[in-house]
Amino acid sequence: MNSLHLVEKEIQLDSHVSFHQDASGLKFLEVANDLATAKIAMQGGHVMTWQPRDVAEPVLWLSEHARYMHGRSIRGGVPICWPWFGAHPTDSTLCPHGFARVMPWDLMESSTLENGETRLILQILHTPVAQKQLSYPYTLTLAIEIGATLKMALSTTNRGSQPFMIGEAFHTYFNVSDVEKISLQGLEGVEYSDKVLNYDRDTQQDAVRFDGEFDRVYVNTQQDCVIDDPGYQRRIRINKTGSNSTVVWTPWEEKAHQLGDMGLDDSWRHMICIESANALENMVMIRPGQTHTLAIEYAVESR
Repeated sequence: MNSLHLVEKEIQLDSHVSFHQDASGLKFLEVANDLATAKIAMQGGHVMTWQPRDVAEPVLWLSEHARYMHGRSIRGGVPICWPWFGAHPTDSTLCPHGFARVMPWDLMESSTLENGETRLILQILHTPVAQKQLSYPYTLTLAIEIGATLKMALSTTNRGSQPFMIGEAFHTYFNVSDVEKISLQGLEGVEYSDKVLNYDRDTQQDAVRFDGEFDRVYVNTQQDCVIDDPGYQRRIRINKTGSNSTVVWTPWEEKAHQLGDMGLDDSWRHMICIESANALENMVMIRPGQTHTLAIEYAVESR
């Protein structure tokens, strides 16, 4: 029987979904339908890979040197930053970018939609480690739809009697032919904070291009972004809702080689992080009983 025994119940897996566990006990879901393939790590609710059937090159970048360990995030794919982005605002000992990307998640639903897409609903588990880092009562749910496009929706519900504030992001690593030859459109005229230049503020004038380390938070923007990749002869369109920040990051050679899970080769050239986020002044206040949803859709278009 194709099923997955979870904490409280047994979920009948859709026929396009299979469950695997590695030698260390980490759990993964693999999806293979007529439209696309994907792999999701239950630690972090982490979409590691997604590739439409009619697309020649992977859309997401996953490091060949990624570490698959309990309590460690995976380098590549779509890590979830939540309930804060970057360092914790008051306690630097807590996990950067929040704990959601290293906590176990539960599968709540697995189904096939009428259009042939596979829909998965995941929910973060309330472990003692998570409770210690965020004591407010909440529910955090991730909906994933895997098909010719990839849709993800992260919903935070305040179950308590007091409001609380979150920062968040889909910290997505996109696979590109060469980061130095691509451009990013959609941020023209948008203000940004530049981490490389000590968080100086400026305004983006033209399409974004890359010739060195790049780490910016673009604020107060809800616009689509498009990665134009002449090497792969494609464009990747990033549509988002419930997000007012876009983060753009590439470590470049020196910093990439300092990260043990990126390797010492030139694989850094083949990735760019474009993150749909709520960060800096765009953090979100969630009032009691309310739900906030951050959602994205990624689509590959011919150039």
